[in-house]
Amino acid sequence: MAHLTFLVASDGNNVALAEYVGERAEKAGHSFDVVHLNAYDFPVYTAVREKEIVALPGLDSLMERLEKGDAWFVFAPEYNGSYPPVLNNTIAWLSRQGDDFRRLFRDRTVALATHSGGGGQHVIMAMRAQFSFLGCNVVGRSLVVTRNKAINPETVEAILNSLVR
Repeated sequence: MAHLTFLVASDGNNVALAEYVGERAEKAGHSFDVVHLNAYDFPVYTAVREKEIVALPGLDSLMERLEKGDAWFVFAPEYNGSYPPVLNNTIAWLSRQGDDFRRLFRDRTVALATHSGGGGQHVIMAMRAQFSFLGCNVVGRSLVVTRNKAINPETVEAILNSLVR
């Protein structure tokens, strides 16, 4: 079966959502690794900072964890109509490694999920645009959970099936 890498770009509700999806993935015979982006606490990316930092602590281990995933599942809340700064900053640092900014992302199958206070569709659209631009194959169906919309187990199952085809 597949090894999935879950990227969680917040604490709280999105962590709980990732844990729920992880339980479903395990029941289907898959393994998974949950990457808590807040735990890396990378400095804000700037071109100047990139030149100053010889080796960013944690970046190599993060890249290794991401490379091990047969597919990724990204969990992020809606943040001002987009995704949280921690996700943007992590992508910035990852994309600056090597001569090809798309290397880590190219042809990677990625699913998107959110547990948001609002409707959640803006973060899904923003992540879809970003990961598509980076060369990922973004799964068409997404998982959106809000205060008024519970987790749909059928959606989770369908997305997991799409990730491991």
